[in-house]
Amino acid sequence: MTSKVLLVTGDAAESLEVFYPYQRLLEEGYEVDIAAPTKKRLQFVVHDFVDGYDTYTEKPGYTWPADLAVADVDPAEYVALVIPGGRAPEYLRNNADVQRIVRHFFDADKPVAQICHGPLITAAAGVLSGRRSAAYPALEPDVAAAGAEYVDGEAVVDGVVVSSRAWPDHPAWIRAFIEVLRVKAPLA
Repeated sequence: MTSKVLLVTGDAAESLEVFYPYQRLLEEGYEVDIAAPTKKRLQFVVHDFVDGYDTYTEKPGYTWPADLAVADVDPAEYVALVIPGGRAPEYLRNNADVQRIVRHFFDADKPVAQICHGPLITAAAGVLSGRRSAAYPALEPDVAAAGAEYVDGEAVVDGVVVSSRAWPDHPAWIRAFIEVLRVKAPLA
């Protein structure tokens, strides 16, 4: 059985929300492929919280190569999906291949981890309805509009879907996701 996890992201993704799950899953023994709209070097960003600001700030972050383009993804080759946040989900949600990939994981009841603005993608793919999901708090109306219940939590588990608010929740989020993986997609 395969032990590959797919991470779908793009330019302006939050650096920590890409690298933390990427490295933790590698550490656990899973292979991780990063898919983006095109196979190229991606530019991530750093979102930080600054006293006196009404929202987060954004600065340039790390760059990292995508392993493949979303059009070339066969989701059947993967046991799980990770959807990081940042600004990338704002445009990824409109990509037909991203929607195709997301629907596959939900239809097949495979583990999915989403964080921060990631639920914008699952909402656009039409798979969030009837679920419970965390997200960046400003997305509470978007989660509700998608027919889901917004939960303000660091690791919200709804079946095989594990969601979180933002990178400060990483330890609880990935711990819960790995617990789901060990049951639904254990390493061979």
